[in-house]
Amino acid sequence: MEEYPVLIMQAGPMQGRRWPITAEGVTVGRDETCTIVISDRQISRLHFRVFRKDQLTFIEDLKSKNGTWVNGNPIQREHELQDGDLIQIAFSLQMIYLASESTMPLQFDGSLPQKGRIRLDSASHSVFLADREVQPPLSVHQYRFMELLFLRGGGMVTRNDIIEHVWPGEDTTGITDQAIDALVRRLRERLKEVDAEHEYILTIRGHGFRLHNPL
Repeated sequence: MEEYPVLIMQAGPMQGRRWPITAEGVTVGRDETCTIVISDRQISRLHFRVFRKDQLTFIEDLKSKNGTWVNGNPIQREHELQDGDLIQIAFSLQMIYLASESTMPLQFDGSLPQKGRIRLDSASHSVFLADREVQPPLSVHQYRFMELLFLRGGGMVTRNDIIEHVWPGEDTTGITDQAIDALVRRLRERLKEVDAEHEYILTIRGHGFRLHNPL
């Protein structure tokens, strides 16, 4: 019996589900024609696909709105997957790619890959600065904003981005610039409680914010 590489959902409502990557490949999105259908407005109708070519496995973003990330890096074109790669879609869903189920780790800690002092654990919604955990834990809105900044990899997030991803599915008519400024200010204060030497959230005046994640 042929053993196929697999995608395993690591976070989100389908956590633990797995899909073999056969010759037909796997598509992910909101559209009912996708192999993996995810009803989440952060997910594009056709978000990404994973396919095999010349006995290798590739992932391709299908011009999704919020992007597809592999090991914390956004992909722009076909990208070869390696055993154990972590795929992030939107800001709350993760998949792990395994060359075969025999390589499945006994335990996955839910950490988003890091290239800097900041580490996020999506399973527990914990944030670490140089291995020091932010305690008490961030509020739901603070964590979502932190995750949004983190997954943009230093790229800018606009106020509209923040509204869409910090308050998904909620009535946003009453969310003002002052509410966003208060969220930013409080998150900065929480991070400074752990590490006062670095400014992690930078303001791009007139445009938005970005994350500074020093090594």
